[in-house]
Amino acid sequence: MTRALIFLILFGFAPAALAQECVIQDRTCVINALIAEADAIETTSWRDQTYREIAKTLAFENRLDEAVALLDKIENPDTRAMAIRGIGMAAADNDLDPAIYKALFTKLREKANTIEHPPSFAIALTYIAMAQAFAGDDAGAWKTAAEMENDALRHKADGETAEIQAEQGKFNEAMKSIGFIDSEAFRNKAYSLVSKIMADKGLLENALKAAQAVTNSYKKATALQYVLDKQKPRELPHNR
Repeated sequence: MTRALIFLILFGFAPAALAQECVIQDRTCVINALIAEADAIETTSWRDQTYREIAKTLAFENRLDEAVALLDKIENPDTRAMAIRGIGMAAADNDLDPAIYKALFTKLREKANTIEHPPSFAIALTYIAMAQAFAGDDAGAWKTAAEMENDALRHKADGETAEIQAEQGKFNEAMKSIGFIDSEAFRNKAYSLVSKIMADKGLLENALKAAQAVTNSYKKATALQYVLDKQKPRELPHNR
């Protein structure tokens, strides 16, 4: 260590990174140092974005309460909504006990309720519903979406939930999610997407059922054609 650095440390001018040296194996130490650096960022938008990424990391590390607590430091409502999404999605990847997920999503909803900007609040609820679906909490996802007052975002939440469920191979749950959508246009879009997902998975019977539920003739024909092409491709190499 140079004399200049020793002088800075002795007189309290050491940067946060120097105040706590970590080894790479100690992720807790590195994350704590990262939080200290974030606290020192003066530009609000940069600080908020940094907190958002740290919150996702904490959730990935199963430090869920710390991740949720960090939301209070994020000032921008959109960034806070994105952080809520990040926490939920990171936790959903960890295959935790359902009781843990229930407690987490309850806390995330409480934090979402503190967002006073209506569009950001609605987006936060959409993200919570999506994270619940990823975590396998279908009932929770349906409940969260049902409580949304913005029709378009509620339809989006149910549609996104249906897509996630379809990706997980949960066809009946996906169709139930679509059933909550009041808008015919949103329903047709969701049925078409679920049909495609099922077809891509080789689940052609389910793909056909979803395609047949579409009420718009053009979209229905497109979905049916996609299923047929997945079953027996028309464009063989010598025809291209």
